[in-house]
Amino acid sequence: MAETFEVKDIEEKVILAGVSTGEADDTENSLKELEELVKTAGAATLAKVIQNRERVHPGTYLGKGKIEEVREMALELGATGIVCDDELSPAQMRNLEDALGMKVMDRTMVILDIFADRATTREGKIQVELAQLKYRAVRLVGLRNSLSRLGGGIGTRGPGETKLEVDRRRIHDRIGQLKAELLDVKRHREVARQQRSRNHVVVAAIVGYTNAGKSTLLNHLTDAGILAEDKLFATLDPTTRNLKLPSGQEILLTDTVGFIRKLPHHLIEAFKSTLEEAKYADIILHVVDCSNPQMDMQMYVVYDTLRQLEVKDKEIVTVFNKIDSVEEGTILKDLTSDYQVKLSAKTGENVEELTDILEKILRSRKVYLEQLYPYSQAGKIQLIRKYGELLEEEYREDGIYVKAYVAAESYGNVLPEK
Repeated sequence: MAETFEVKDIEEKVILAGVSTGEADDTENSLKELEELVKTAGAATLAKVIQNRERVHPGTYLGKGKIEEVREMALELGATGIVCDDELSPAQMRNLEDALGMKVMDRTMVILDIFADRATTREGKIQVELAQLKYRAVRLVGLRNSLSRLGGGIGTRGPGETKLEVDRRRIHDRIGQLKAELLDVKRHREVARQQRSRNHVVVAAIVGYTNAGKSTLLNHLTDAGILAEDKLFATLDPTTRNLKLPSGQEILLTDTVGFIRKLPHHLIEAFKSTLEEAKYADIILHVVDCSNPQMDMQMYVVYDTLRQLEVKDKEIVTVFNKIDSVEEGTILKDLTSDYQVKLSAKTGENVEELTDILEKILRSRKVYLEQLYPYSQAGKIQLIRKYGELLEEEYREDGIYVKAYVAAESYGNVLPEK
């Protein structure tokens, strides 16, 4: 069997292979994206191969004739490996490697490698390792009997135990440990969410296809200072920043990991606690790269992933980003969202239109207040400033006259006491 292999450790020269089972597959564009993934992982693509079949070969992914074609191409070009555009089963990976006599990787392996390279926080590293171990656990099957060894003593199950069984048990033990650590991180997240809820803080989750410009937008709005590169998965760990709007209203913006087609289910599962920021947010900011020819497909992938995460009943703002890179008059629409805005996070063009929309949404969640407060209750006005939007404040002989919008949940707490 092919070992799980980190692309970044060696300068790999690879051939990309995909199987098209119909027009709906869009295999050509999927391979273009795979080429970007491979490049991000530190390898070079020498060629791309697409086989048209009614279905993927269950044993070797590619058919016999195409395997021979790839083998000859690899010898001619000096390729060190092949990367398949789908997640391979353990049998497919082993059989294909045997037939080609070279390293075989799949799309999932490349994405996991990129994630491992980009994770910097404790939570991110835990989630990536968990996804990698789950991927590897199912690929332990099929190891040769030559791995058998004699065993005995404390910590083994007696003579005849195989290395396969030891490896499997170690992986599952580590998975259990990582799940416990992730549960602890999740508890901290839930405490933070509860605190925000008690303080009536509105949260907007920034979601979108990888490289759509989510981090650039967050940087422009909040000076977050996070890495923003023209690469797939340039940032992995979530970042939350406070945004103070022109009216004085405040909102929390949370960046999330970028989505991608064929996102490995191991990653969705491992990153669930991070991705659930979207589930518990009040507003979804869906950032779309409107300069990408695959924009509609990318939007579909994002909404499909949100459905998998059970994100529903949220106000959605579609942010058509990179407007500076498209022709004027280009029709951009998203029938799923409540609001749309066209802007450039890089140049700042039309960003104020987004803040206006956020102002409007926040105001729609508040109750209008017009009251006269005795001077002895001036502290109530501080609560209004904290949880609402103070429109007018007038000091009179009989007290402080106030016009404001306040969160519905805190309305009763800011009324003057009789």
